[in-house]
Amino acid sequence: QVQLVESGGGLVQAGGSLRLSCSASGRALSTYGMGWFRQAPGKEREFVAGISWTGDTIYANSVKGRFFISRDNAKNTVYLQMNSLKPEDTAVYYCAKGVGGSYYYSKSQYDYWGQGTQVTVSS
Repeated sequence: QVQLVESGGGLVQAGGSLRLSCSASGRALSTYGMGWFRQAPGKEREFVAGISWTGDTIYANSVKGRFFISRDNAKNTVYLQMNSLKPEDTAVYYCAKGVGGSYYYSKSQYDYWGQGTQVTVSS
């Protein structure tokens, strides 16, 4: 069993930055891909960023160049650095553990999810 806990969300003005953290317990994540998703009110949960076990990364077009995913295997933690935030980035952000070592776009390729952390960007 894996428990994922996100933190670092909050209220920020447009143009600001936040760093989200996802801490894991119950299993070492070093050999698994990890991902970040987000869900805005009334919308489906969407892919934001993914990182493979080797550190390769991939991003949604909407956040490319502004958001950066990273991992610290010694701390069993994954991060999402969010810069140049926009009001449309407002959502609950979730981290998830991949079923294997790659990065994945699809929600179906993730088997454990955190409870989410709220990010609100004011204009």
